[in-house]
Amino acid sequence: MDSVEETRDIVIVGGGICGLATALALHRKGLRSTILEKSETLRDTGAAIAIRANGWRALDQLGVASELRQRANPIHRIGECRCVKRNDLIDVLADALPPRTVRFGSQIVSVKVDKENSFPTLQLYGDKSIQAKVLIGCDGSRSTVADFLGLKSTKMFAILSVRGLTSYPNGHAFDCEFIRMRREKILVGRAPITDKLVFWFVALPWTPSDERLTQDPEVIKRLTSSKASGFSSDVIEMIERAELDSVSLTRLRHRAPWDLLLTTFKKGTVTVAGDAMHVMGPFLGQGGSAALEDAVVLARCLAQKVRAEDLSISGKEKTAGGIVNTNISYWPSTGNKIKASEILCDHVAGRSI
Repeated sequence: MDSVEETRDIVIVGGGICGLATALALHRKGLRSTILEKSETLRDTGAAIAIRANGWRALDQLGVASELRQRANPIHRIGECRCVKRNDLIDVLADALPPRTVRFGSQIVSVKVDKENSFPTLQLYGDKSIQAKVLIGCDGSRSTVADFLGLKSTKMFAILSVRGLTSYPNGHAFDCEFIRMRREKILVGRAPITDKLVFWFVALPWTPSDERLTQDPEVIKRLTSSKASGFSSDVIEMIERAELDSVSLTRLRHRAPWDLLLTTFKKGTVTVAGDAMHVMGPFLGQGGSAALEDAVVLARCLAQKVRAEDLSISGKEKTAGGIVNTNISYWPSTGNKIKASEILCDHVAGRSI
C-alpha cells in the first residue's frame, strides 16, 4: 500500500444530501469531519425531493428547517410534507457547515484496511491516499464504501423515472396536493413546490432497448411528452415547459428488504448511510427523509461514544482523537477502552428521532 499522505478523524465519502447532513449533524455535536466529493461542485441532480414528517424533524435538529420551510409550501392531507428543490436543500446544508469541510474533486478508488493500525485507508484518483479513524460512506447506490463492506449489489426496477421542474411565472392553478395519475403502464406524479413552481415525475416501463439511456434533456422531454400523450393537456404542457437543466432520466434501483435485515452494515469503524445503505424506490417518498434521519442518529451515536474528556481539543470543535483500533479505541487521557463497533452499532440496528 502506498504511503498515507494524511490522517483524518472522521471522513465522509459523498457530498450529497446524506453526506452534507451527516457532516452538519456531527458539527452540531462538536465533532469535525471531512467530506470527500468526487464532483468539482455541489451536486443537485434530481430536480426536487419530497420531505416527510421524519425528515423535517431531522432538519429541525440540524437547525435548517425554518429556512427550508420558507422555500416550499406544505402539501395537504399527508402530515407535514413539502416538496423542496434539491439544490435548495443542498445549498442550505452546505452553507451551515464550517469552511473547507467539503473537498471537491476527490474520487475514491478503493478502501483498504491498514495492517499496521487497522485504520481504513482510502485510495483516491491521482495516487493520493487518506487514512480515517471513522469512515462513513454516503456515496449513493453505487457506493465504493458499500463494496468494501461486502454489501450485495443493488437491484434494478424495470422502471425508468423522468423528473423535472416547471415554472409558471404568472402562477399555476394546481391544488397544493401530491397527485398521481395512471394510464396503462405510465404513472405521472405532480407536487407544487411554490405558487409558481411545480415538481413532476413520469414513471415509464423499462425495456432492454433502454440499456443506454440518453441524458439529453431535449430528447428526454420529447420522449416523455410522446409517452404521456394520453394524459390531459395540462400534463403535456407541464412536461413540455420543463426547465431543461432540471430534467433527468434514470433507472430506479433498490436494496432488497431482506438484504437490509440480514446484512451487517459495518466493519470496524466503517459504515454507510443514506442510499449507500438502503437505496429505495420513490414510491413511499422516504429516500431523502431516511437519509436525513440517518445523519442525525449516526452523529448522536458517535457523540455518545466519544466523550468530551477523551477528546483532543482544536479550536471550538472536538476531534475524534486518540488511537483507534478496529476492535478497541484507547482514549489516552483516561485509559478507557471503547469497542469501536459500539460507535456504529446503534446506527445500523435502528433509529429514532
